Amino acid sequence: MRYHAVACDYDGTLAADGHVDDGTVAALERLVRSGRRLLLVTGRQIDELRRDFGRLDLFDRIVAENGAVLYRPREPAEQATSPLAEGPPAALVERLRDLGVEPLGVGSVIVATWEPNGETVLHAIRDLGLEMQVIFNKGAIMVLPSGMNKASGLAAALAELGISEHSTVGVGDAENDHAFLAACECAVAVANALPAVKERCDLVTGRDHGAGVTELVDRLLADDLAGVDVVRHRLPLGTGAAGQVSVPPYGLRLLVAGPSHSGKSTVTAALLERVAGAGYQFCLIDPEGDYADGVEGAVVLGDARRAPTGEEVLRLLEDVRQSVVVNLLGLSIDDRPGFFEALLPRLSALCARQGHPHWLVVDEAHHMMPEGFGLQPAGLLGEMGGLLLVTVHPGAVSEPVVRALNAVVAVGERPGDILGTFAAATGQDMSHRDFPDLPTGELLFWELGGEPVRVELIPPEEERRRHRRKYATGELGEDKSFYFRGPREALNLRADNLTAFCRLAEGVDDDTWTYHLGRGDYSRWLAEQVKDEELAAEVAGVERAPGESAAETRRRVCELIEARYTAPAEPT
Repeated sequence: MRYHAVACDYDGTLAADGHVDDGTVAALERLVRSGRRLLLVTGRQIDELRRDFGRLDLFDRIVAENGAVLYRPREPAEQATSPLAEGPPAALVERLRDLGVEPLGVGSVIVATWEPNGETVLHAIRDLGLEMQVIFNKGAIMVLPSGMNKASGLAAALAELGISEHSTVGVGDAENDHAFLAACECAVAVANALPAVKERCDLVTGRDHGAGVTELVDRLLADDLAGVDVVRHRLPLGTGAAGQVSVPPYGLRLLVAGPSHSGKSTVTAALLERVAGAGYQFCLIDPEGDYADGVEGAVVLGDARRAPTGEEVLRLLEDVRQSVVVNLLGLSIDDRPGFFEALLPRLSALCARQGHPHWLVVDEAHHMMPEGFGLQPAGLLGEMGGLLLVTVHPGAVSEPVVRALNAVVAVGERPGDILGTFAAATGQDMSHRDFPDLPTGELLFWELGGEPVRVELIPPEEERRRHRRKYATGELGEDKSFYFRGPREALNLRADNLTAFCRLAEGVDDDTWTYHLGRGDYSRWLAEQVKDEELAAEVAGVERAPGESAAETRRRVCELIEARYTAPAEPT
């Protein structure tokens, strides 16, 4: 299930002329019985709502006063209400009363009136030197602390429920609904909504007011809005012949495959950057500690000395704002698949209950899910919101797992073999197709139901910046450094970063340089320790070039490194 919560505006959406009809109430009851959470997001004060609508008990949370007050209808009275900002300035309330502003409503935080009092309110705020914002909404005028709106209030309510905006549908009709609708994964406008609201929504109902909400509820219960493609949340992958190629943030079950040093890690880093940048939570299973230094703000659990526990993983993932890398180096190689197989049902249960983690990422998928990986856990993979499996051996991944996928990215040499493996497992036919080897930075993307597309990857920007700083001038550990030792191991010169590597390369003798060059040591170090598969591929080309002198290959390798890691600093 993609959508675990529905957030509704009141006036003009649920209610017409302040009244919610019986059919709309019945629809809300059906929604609650489905296990979804229901929230009300309104500019009204709580006392007004109690007076006009007797079914506040339907809602898990009510965001009142245009985002400034959080109300818990099912809690004891002393715990039910929490203002999310300080109360209205007494000086402002007094000034507006002195100026004869009528009507004037004063809530826990909000000060409210109606047109034509707008200019009077604005002048009073300016004259008093207050940092307040004025929100106009279909003739209503609301004064709130700066930064306070329905989106900020909804965020507070969802955080208490442990649910993300990415698992939420919002429905509204007017100007003050823009912010919270934009924050929701799917924004819906009822038929009577303002044109400006409709233009920015993902779905417009055919009916107005409560009947439109009922229509939305019926569609949610029927198929979880499966037919609504929320285009604004798609994640860019790269550029193809027809323009930008993007992938959906939900429902994609993707295999990234290719030979060693072909760019799999770069594709994975790019997708993780876009997933995290859009606010989706991910859980990354890292069998070999390749992400031990962290990625995209995720907390790393486990290291070479201690394995994480399932309880630790689940405890962190309960906070939807926190992504997690599960480092399994502390387990023996044979025990790692079993750990993952035991963790998967618990991840699936959390996803079913709360809607997150939004993405499950599994590195070394051929090791974590080999032949014999059960049908039942393979089925659980299909229940995750987004799935990304990374492997160098797609043919060694359990066939039921591959059948659960719906897209593949192939990189490097012989991409047709990868597509053929995927096609055979999923009942497709690729035998008549021939695909050339792919250069660094390009990939083949094939989504079931479509045609394979050749794509130039949009590289991961922030990951690349951090990577450059770390490997250009940082200090790598002894186990990750490069050692110039030479054919007789007469030397032991350690390069603990790329700047040191180039400096030492200029000074070592030709025999030492060509010894490591001929063994492919430079490209191997760049791929395995520096984690730059693109640079490794370029350096490997120098290593394989016939007949070049030591001086020439030394110059070319160092120029390739310097072009990527010691270019002029980016403006700050």
